[in-house]
Amino acid sequence: MKRETDLSGLYYIPFRRELITLALTMLTFSSGFSQEAFWNARLFSFFDNTEFGRSELKIPQTMAGVLVVPELGLRRDTVHKLHFGASMLHEFGSVNVIDKVYPEAYYSYDRQPVRFLMGAFPREIALDNYPRLFFQDSLSYYRPMMNGMFVEYRRRGGYFNLWLDWTGRQSATVHEAFFIGMSGRYNLGIFNVKHFGYYYHFAAKLNPVIEEALHDNGLMLTSAGFDFGDRLLPFRLEADAGWVFGLERARADNTGWLTFSGIMMNTKAMFRFIGFKNSFYAGNGLMKFYTDHGSDLYWGDPVYRAKISDRADVLIDFMKNKNIDLELTYSFHFLEGRVYNEQMLKLKIDLGGNFRK
Repeated sequence: MKRETDLSGLYYIPFRRELITLALTMLTFSSGFSQEAFWNARLFSFFDNTEFGRSELKIPQTMAGVLVVPELGLRRDTVHKLHFGASMLHEFGSVNVIDKVYPEAYYSYDRQPVRFLMGAFPREIALDNYPRLFFQDSLSYYRPMMNGMFVEYRRRGGYFNLWLDWTGRQSATVHEAFFIGMSGRYNLGIFNVKHFGYYYHFAAKLNPVIEEALHDNGLMLTSAGFDFGDRLLPFRLEADAGWVFGLERARADNTGWLTFSGIMMNTKAMFRFIGFKNSFYAGNGLMKFYTDHGSDLYWGDPVYRAKISDRADVLIDFMKNKNIDLELTYSFHFLEGRVYNEQMLKLKIDLGGNFRK
């Protein structure tokens, strides 16, 4: 079985001449134009220990490291911006100073109510609200950049977005693959309706030695619930329940469309900096071809291969403001008739400023 962090087709550049070239390019842009130049620096450090011994669905492992993201940019006004940077990963315990470098280069347009991005940009912009059913935590550790485009329409009543992520450029070692996704939310007072969905195209490698089936994989979740927001401060309370529907096929294997469905219920309660979160799923087991392709084909949490799973999180927000977010999560996974544990500590720092006007 492949490691859950072994996501195919990783887009990164080695820490050599390419990174130096990128830095020189950013400096040239910032000094050669009369527009306002700005900078930003982000840091994301993670420790994620999953204790899944004896599980047939998920492996026990410890993922830990730090991502440093320096960024330079140009803006003509508050609407049009160019961003250049790199996300540099160092895994704890590694002998390398930098293990992987993921390039960042994109254009952003932001004028209410429309936002548009195209290029290589932070994945969290598009996917931060998606449940683990679609994308597991390790994606933010080992594949932080989205390569494609994102467009969103947003008002006070909610938002709707569409996005494309090209995840694999076909070669002798990489499958051609891409996502097309959409999500949205509509608020009516404390009540809301949410939708998440994607289609994933996973084709063969270039001139494969052994013929492989082309896979189509679709998944969606539509839910309704309530969110009190700031109305109960210092308490926060939200909950929702929804229907999960998935379909997939392996074309060359003539499987036809295989369908899956289930229900998902989520609750979250916070009092000041301490909280509780629960996520329950019951229905068909997902990820039919996981034993063939693992996390290359499925980017969601593999616990959803089970017909019933429940995750209960105890949360502690040690610090949370515009620039710093430090959170500890202790999770209990009720799965396969056992109780598994997971501990996560995550630190996010986001700083920024201007060079000149």
